[in-house]
Amino acid sequence: MLHKIIEKRDLSPSAYALRLERNQFVFRPGQCVNLGLPGSGVNREYSTYSGTDDPYLEFLIKEVPVGTVSSALRKLEGGMEVELHGPYGSFVLQPEKIGNARFVFIGTGTGIAPFHSFVRSYPGLDYRLICGIRESNERYDAGDYDPERTVFCVSRENWEGYNGRVTDYLLENEVDPACIYYLCGNQKMIYSVYEILRNREVNGDRIFTEAFF
Repeated sequence: MLHKIIEKRDLSPSAYALRLERNQFVFRPGQCVNLGLPGSGVNREYSTYSGTDDPYLEFLIKEVPVGTVSSALRKLEGGMEVELHGPYGSFVLQPEKIGNARFVFIGTGTGIAPFHSFVRSYPGLDYRLICGIRESNERYDAGDYDPERTVFCVSRENWEGYNGRVTDYLLENEVDPACIYYLCGNQKMIYSVYEILRNREVNGDRIFTEAFF
């Protein structure tokens, strides 16, 4: 399926948001798609970043300097087309839980993408977001989250918020076993956070994971 580019938003030196025409594309927040250049035969998997009611599709992409797809997509201009396949995946919120459960979303870097889709798609969602980043300029679209529910953990820069990794923050603060936890990002973080949660008596059936790399 081909989708035209509406715009490309540079969010940091290494990340950008690619906005596409919706073309009646239907997905569940948290699902992903495969994106690539038309006819190239090469694509990469990206989580949806936009909400289900947005009139466009958007994806948060980290440019990998030696990457085949992320660098090529960043060079495209508005009006050009990309190839999209999907949606795929089960990293979604259970419908019966959306209105009556408390969620904790834990991510690193562009692993915040599905959580952005959750928050845009489900107004009134009872959530807390804990996101690990290297520098404060990686707080992608921070204004879209409730500041009272959001913590950015910055590991390589001193700033006015929390300084340290996501794992440090969890070890220093209370973990509620009654919440439902969604983890997204690099595998090392996911393994470490999963262990912390289990040691804090969070049942395994309340922890959902999606590894980006």
